[in-house]
Amino acid sequence: MKLYEGEIGKTYIVYSVMVKAGITRRLEALGVTELTPVTLMNKKGSGTVIIKVRGTRLALGRKISEGIEIREAADHE
Repeated sequence: MKLYEGEIGKTYIVYSVMVKAGITRRLEALGVTELTPVTLMNKKGSGTVIIKVRGTRLALGRKISEGIEIREAADHE
């Protein structure tokens, strides 16, 4: 599922990041890489989301949140 489709308060694992190369590099610098756990803190109807990753909150617009594929984190992760 896409990042903006997740439920608020749940933790997910980033499965893939499919955005422009420059944005991908910036997300990597911020800690959003494949297999990284992220918690969905808030989301708007427009697709904008706020996530918590590695102890930092990030706000991402719809175009970026559409390009991040996530999977539900297992309880033991």
